Amino acid sequence: MQAIEFETPTVNERGEIIARTRHTAEQFTEDLSNGVRLDMLIIPPGIFQMGSIPLQGNDDEQPRHLVTVKSFLMGRVPVTQGQWKAIMGKLPPCRFKGGKLPVERVSWEDAQKFCQRLSKKAGRNYHLPSEAQWEYACRAGTSTPFSFGGTLTTGLANFNGEHIFKHEPPGVYFHATNEAGKYPPNAFGLYDMHGNVWEWCADNWVDEYSSAPRDGSAYQNKDSAYRVVRGGSWHEPPENCRSATRLRALLSDAEEFIGFRVICDVV
Repeated sequence: MQAIEFETPTVNERGEIIARTRHTAEQFTEDLSNGVRLDMLIIPPGIFQMGSIPLQGNDDEQPRHLVTVKSFLMGRVPVTQGQWKAIMGKLPPCRFKGGKLPVERVSWEDAQKFCQRLSKKAGRNYHLPSEAQWEYACRAGTSTPFSFGGTLTTGLANFNGEHIFKHEPPGVYFHATNEAGKYPPNAFGLYDMHGNVWEWCADNWVDEYSSAPRDGSAYQNKDSAYRVVRGGSWHEPPENCRSATRLRALLSDAEEFIGFRVICDVV
């Protein structure tokens, strides 16, 4: 384990940075071969309010409820094309090419295969996060729409900046993914939790949270072919990049705006 230091900005609803806070985290690094590394951060245990309240989110984000989450390790960035190639031997047909770009055009089934091969190589159980773990990690102790505060700007994340969320000015729209880790991290040290690529979660889709687990585990329904993706993407307006935003996708979908990141038990 290695202690790392980083800085996280906080913005107001006009998108202005009103604070910069120093944080520390514990990082574990997995050597994938040929100089390719996978940096994993310890996410501390805690209890948080999952979802959103009426009038501030979508029906599928309700009812807001308390979830207890145990500590786990999570990828500092979404899985990159370089990391994918180091484990799988070749790349999927990504639309945007680059070793430091997040992998995309990978289905939920593809992500599962990556986790299985990574687990075999490392001797540790790597897997997709539950959506409760994902939202807890994304919020990083915040209750605002975004981990950075009341809105999102294109100085903080890669999304469709032609749209605005609150009172911030419009930003840029790159029409593509950006290198993982380009933008500021949240208070847990995680990058790209808002925008860049949607991220697969382990859960089957459930229309609302009445029957969702309260212990941080994934919702399972063997009769459903739909899974959950989180975080928004380069193609989305900021509304779809909120900490609470969820989207359903077929487990076989492999789109140019969907990637994933991995978690594992604390070493």
